[in-house]
Parts: sequence; structure tokens; C-alpha cells
Amino acid sequence: MPFDGLFTHAMIAELRSKIIGGRVTKISQPFPNEIILTIRSQRQNHPLLLSAHPNYARIQITQIPYNNPPVPTNFTMTLRKYLENAKITEISQLDNDRVAYFSFTTRNELGDELPLLLSIEIMGRYSNVLLINQAENKILDTIKHIGPSQNRFRTLLPGATYIQPPKQDLLNPFTDKSKKYLELVQQFPNREILAKQLQKNYQGIATEHALYLADRLHDVGDDLSTNWDQALKQADCPTPNIVEENKAFFTFFKYDDSKVENAESLSVLLDKFYQKKATSDRVQQQGSQLFHVIKVNLQKNRKKLKKLQQTMDSTQKADILRVKGELLTTYLFQVKRGMTEIELPNYYDSEKPVKIALSNQLSPSQNAQKYFKKYQKLKNAVEYVTNQIKITKAEINYLEEIETQLELADPQDLPDIKVELQQEGYLRAQKQNKSGKVRKNKLGQPDTFYSSEGIKISVGKNNLQNDRLTLKMAQKKDIWLHAKNIHGSHVIIHNSQPGEQTLLEAAELAAYYSKARSSGNVPVDYVEVKNIRKPNGAKPGFVIYEGQQTLYVTPDEDEIKKMKKI
Repeated sequence: MPFDGLFTHAMIAELRSKIIGGRVTKISQPFPNEIILTIRSQRQNHPLLLSAHPNYARIQITQIPYNNPPVPTNFTMTLRKYLENAKITEISQLDNDRVAYFSFTTRNELGDELPLLLSIEIMGRYSNVLLINQAENKILDTIKHIGPSQNRFRTLLPGATYIQPPKQDLLNPFTDKSKKYLELVQQFPNREILAKQLQKNYQGIATEHALYLADRLHDVGDDLSTNWDQALKQADCPTPNIVEENKAFFTFFKYDDSKVENAESLSVLLDKFYQKKATSDRVQQQGSQLFHVIKVNLQKNRKKLKKLQQTMDSTQKADILRVKGELLTTYLFQVKRGMTEIELPNYYDSEKPVKIALSNQLSPSQNAQKYFKKYQKLKNAVEYVTNQIKITKAEINYLEEIETQLELADPQDLPDIKVELQQEGYLRAQKQNKSGKVRKNKLGQPDTFYSSEGIKISVGKNNLQNDRLTLKMAQKKDIWLHAKNIHGSHVIIHNSQPGEQTLLEAAELAAYYSKARSSGNVPVDYVEVKNIRKPNGAKPGFVIYEGQQTLYVTPDEDEIKKMKKI
């Protein structure tokens, strides 16, 4: 991803125009590697995200909502101690590297002015966020502690002297007076080779941006210095867009291409680009235990179902065993001890001969009784196996429902799913303290949307929310919706007589929050809540209903976002 030195330069220019002079009003750390500073500037709150994620490290103003964890980390407490109500005075960059410095002024306990520096280093798995006392050049704390055993050159621990990242022996494209690029164009006429040489000679240029600059330097008939300068000037006046080439990437350069998605700012661009990727990654990381439990239990139950069906297939032979037993009893006088096989006429099938295997260790009567015992055993198994197949199929259906909810979940939805799996016995309930009391988790609230007609619509994101929403929160005459015969969320329209547009929009929500999210023409059932009931002993989230009608809709993510914002 090209969050390189050039993009860092462009992002800093954007942030300067929005948050310089602002004050820090709130600090939170929603995830282990990410900090959000809420900056109050120009009569607006700007949630500044500083991410040291190994795959998605970045700086931006984000509008994606995050839940603040109940217990703050030590790093969060340090930031709150020093930066709450601090004023941001400058944002700068280390040469053209992926290192940004946020300068703050605040006062210590004695009232003396205290200059602080918050550094964000965007370096893949080495990314970090550091708080530095500028007066003493000492590190106050870091989001990732790096000791001498991990890095001999730089110790990133509280109290250590701050040392900048190792300087690269490369040219800064914004301050280069030698115009090295002119020499490179002459030596390397090939576009791809020129792009690689630009990366080798200039600091902070990702492959995608190097190719763009190589194209500008290869424009025939134009002044190359002008092309180079104009390209770099776009960092101060960016065209935020996502380019769909071999692999989608974001950039601030202007591309004359139909496969481009524009955004109003670089921060909005990153929200668009990273929201799904980062959310999915966090869900996979934080929910790895849940995914594993579901996977293991699904495999176990599918294997069990296969064996049960094989047993059921074998019970189809029960009547054949009974017939053979009766034939042996009827023609017992023809059976002699020591025989291993006999052929007898089947009076149930037009006297056709039937070969019957015998045990030479048993008497004729015992051989007949052996067939009757096998018949009775298989006959008794039919009822048991039929019931076990029903139970196992219900278990698989339930686990597939949880699997779907995990695939569609946001990180904040995972605790509810974990509680449910604990209640159902798939996970052990966590103990809170030495007294042995089980920790009580407060369940999350269903998501709230509003139709274009202003009617409230609620969406359960997991089985516990679904049960509470449908069976406790909804009124009898409210409208309940669910994707037809597809794993998904319960949706409630909090109105007894919604308009056709509201029904369609609620149906879109039901389709979007289901296994059929990416499908077209999804069937969605709707019915009054009074026609919903939950069978005794049913799993969480399972209900039955009657008198429903069906709509067919195609879920549209943009339309869903509009309903969320209303």
C-alpha cells in the first residue's frame, strides 16, 4: 500500500489545515496498536487516528466509530496525563520518510510550559507511536516497547533518550537541487526500470508512485523539470482517489482513468479503503478463538451426520434380514448344521431363489434367530438415528448461523457472541476473581437505522441481540423481517403501518446483514411480531413464524450507510 513518504507529506499538509491550533479533548485506544486523539479545532471535533498496525499503519482523521475499552492501557493513561487539553502547534515530517511529528504545548504540575512531541513511525511491523519530552529529549512512553535486545541502535522504552530512525542515504524529492531524475531518464528509458531507479535514489517513494512519476518523466515534448515539479506539487493540492489496477491502491496523484474512485479528502479516502480490510483483520485477530471453536464443532458435527446417514442407509436392509429369517424358519427342515449357505425360494417375490449366508457353528434355528435379532436391532436403530440426524442438523444449522455472524461482525460484536458460546457450553465461562464469580458481560445494543420516511429500524447483530430485539423490545404490531431460508439478522421496523419505501429499505437491511450480502434479488420475509414465536428449548436466535409475505431486494452498501447517517 503506498502510504509512503510522498503520501505522508500530502497527509500532513491536509492535517495542518484542519487541526493546527486545536486542543486535545479526548484520548482513547480502541485497539492495541491504535490511538485516537480527538482534536477540537475550528469549532469541530476531529478524531485523529494514529495507527501502528503492522499492515494498516497510517495517520488520518477518521469518521469510523470506535468503542473505547472499559480499562485504559498504560500508554493511554500516559497520553491523558500529558496531552489532555494540550495545544497542537505544528506537524512536521522527517525528511521524506514515513515519520510524522506532532508538536504540542502544555504545562506541567508547576505551571511551567512543557513542549511535547508525539511521533508516529509508519514502518510496517516496526511501526510505533512515541510520546517525547522535547526539553529533555526523553521518551515518556511508546505504544510498543522495544528493548536493547530487540534493537541495539534504538531503545524505545520510557526514560530512554530519543533517537531518530536511521537516516537513509537517499535524496529528498522535495528538496533535491541536483535534479538527479534528469540523469536517470537518460540512462533508463524503460518505464519499469526508471521507476525502480527513482526508488533507489529518492526517499519515500512507493512502487505505484514511482511508476506515476516515471510516466510524467516520459511525456514526450514536455519540459521534464516542469512535469516533475508539477507532479510533486499535487502533494499540497491532492486528488484523493483509489485506483483499480492489478491491485487496488490509494494515492493523491491525479489519474486519468475510468477505474478510479474519488474521495473528498485523503482522510475520507483512507476510511473508504481501510474500513473493510481493517475491520475484517481485527475480527479475525480478536475472534480467532471463536472462529476456531465454530470450525472444530462444525467439522465434528458434519462427520457425525455423515456416519448417522450411513447408519440410516444400512437400516434399509432391515426387511431383507426379516425375510431371510422367515424363509429359514419356514424351510428349517432343509437347513443342516455345518452349512455356510443355502438357496431358498422367496414366497414374497414370486418364488425367486434367494441365497442366504449361514454360520456353520450355529444350528438351523439359531441361524434363523440371528437374522431376526439383526432385523430387530436395525429396526430399533431407525427411530434413534432419525432423532439424532434431526438434532445434528439443527446443531450444524446453529453453528453455521454463528459462523455467518462472525463473518459479518464488527469487533464490538464479538463479546456478545462469546457470551452466547459460553452459555451454550462451547466455551468455558471466564472467572472474574478468586471468589469464583462468573463475569457478567453487558450485552451490546442492536444497530439503529432510519428509513427515508424517518421510521426507526433496529438490526440484531447476533443471536442474543436477535432474541432480545424480537421477543422483548419489539411491539406486537411492529414488523419483523429476515432473509428467507438464509442465515442472517432479525430486523424490526418500529411501526405498525410502514410505507412501501420503508419496507423495501428494511428488507435491504435484512439482506445486507445476512449470508446473502453479496447476492442480488434476495428474498426477505416480513410479518407482524405477534406471529413470531420461539419453541421451547430452541437455540438462541431461532424462531418460527407464519402468515409472512416476501419481498425481493438487492442490498446496496451505500444505501445502508445513508440509513445509518439519517
